[in-house]
Amino acid sequence: MVRLELDQVVMRRMKEEDIEMIKALIKEGCEGTENRLILHILTRPLCLFILAVFSSILRCLVHSFILALAIPVFLLIIFLKITMPRSTGVLGSSRPYWDYIGSSHRGTEEETLQNPYCRISGKTPITKRPRCRISSKDKNKDVSTEKITPEREQAAGQVWVAECEGEVVGCIFCEPERRPGIRRICRLVTSSWYRRDGLARLFVQSLEQREREMGAHRIYAHVPYPSKVGAAFFTKLGYRQQGEGADEDNDEETKLETPERGFLGYPLNKVFYKDL
Repeated sequence: MVRLELDQVVMRRMKEEDIEMIKALIKEGCEGTENRLILHILTRPLCLFILAVFSSILRCLVHSFILALAIPVFLLIIFLKITMPRSTGVLGSSRPYWDYIGSSHRGTEEETLQNPYCRISGKTPITKRPRCRISSKDKNKDVSTEKITPEREQAAGQVWVAECEGEVVGCIFCEPERRPGIRRICRLVTSSWYRRDGLARLFVQSLEQREREMGAHRIYAHVPYPSKVGAAFFTKLGYRQQGEGADEDNDEETKLETPERGFLGYPLNKVFYKDL
């Protein structure tokens, strides 16, 4: 595993040329998430009961015990496969991740997050731009022809990328301010080569510092339901899972942040929050 020097990491707003790399990171980071969510739903008691009822009915029509078991499960998996991407694009948001990416790079591209490791080490991060081979087809392609309205730009939120020596090693999605003083982290992905190096922690803490300076008093993080790693990560950073706090009954704000729900109303993600 390659060791990442955190004091050489630059966290900046995503640019247009970063889109394909961010898409690749998301694809890598979300690999298996959909299947784990489907397995989570299939193993819920109510879902198992419904499958058992349909299997019993089919057993009277199909003279095969195996087919009577397999057909309801197969049909439910197909249904979940069709409907699940709407919720797993950016968990906690009805917007698919590609629309999130396609419009958020129009923001202030030179804006960066503070890296506390730079102050400690006294080093200046190296920001080399990777060499890109441009084909003749790409030269004639106008990537800025899409019309982005101010309303869509505001709804797109922010995508921050972590760059080290010209290589994009991670990204974090932050939704726009929908309620005063409230922010929401909807996606946090780091490259598989640089995991367990403290990059994700650096990302979240730097974003928290920025949002605190911008006047935010609470930040939410949405984690896929089966992800024990994500839940443990935010817990270590001081986040509390919604529904486990004793003082939440008197907190009207927590009632406004609800998890995304799928088939039969089962939650697809866990909601964590932290007061800044």
